[in-house]
Amino acid sequence: MLLPVTDVPDFDPAADEYVYVAVADHLAARIASGELAPGARLPAERELAHEYGVAIGTARRAVKELVGRGLVRVLPGRGTFVTRA
Repeated sequence: MLLPVTDVPDFDPAADEYVYVAVADHLAARIASGELAPGARLPAERELAHEYGVAIGTARRAVKELVGRGLVRVLPGRGTFVTRA
């Protein structure tokens, strides 16, 4: 079931979890809502870091978390793409 884009919760870096998990959870919610559809390219890690106000290493770790969840796939030299919602 796709949620309207407005149903994506706000990103809260002060949540009681690691920041990279909070970023990954927020991106996963955006994927589940359809804001980031299957086949969509995620912003580059540097752009994600800027968007979320985190270090690039944190953004990189969040992307690795999403890869581990099976939500995105990294194609070297091409980018990171959503695999499923």
